Amino acid sequence: MTEAELRIFIGIVQHYFEQQTGRLAEMGTPFLGDPNALPIFDFTGVIGISGNRRGCVYFTAPSEMLRQILVHGGESDVSRENLADLAGEISNTISGNARRAFGHEFMISVPIVVTGREQSISLPESVKAYVMPFRWREQDAALVVSVV
Repeated sequence: MTEAELRIFIGIVQHYFEQQTGRLAEMGTPFLGDPNALPIFDFTGVIGISGNRRGCVYFTAPSEMLRQILVHGGESDVSRENLADLAGEISNTISGNARRAFGHEFMISVPIVVTGREQSISLPESVKAYVMPFRWREQDAALVVSVV
């Protein structure tokens, strides 16, 4: 991925949080992640990418961040199921917006949600994983893009 392509994802994350919560996500500096030590929080929404690109995009966040987003949106049910659904929805929205930027051949799968910090996400060894850390309301989260 080029720096310009990574900036597209950064803009999408900021736009999502501003549109959904009225508050921008504070983006950290993207970095090349170690495949054996990629960030993972309580809930992770994973989207497979195929077509003219291949790999995956995943959004990972702590429970508290997801709870705050639900409450901000007027949702009173902050069950684990709703937190998982929200993680999947956010990953799907981010990837769908990336599809607009990268074109219709940037094919995205339905989200798979992984729960628990002890889980791991297996990425293709031949594809670099770029980690885009960010904060929203004092909660750390990340978007990981591993697409070639």
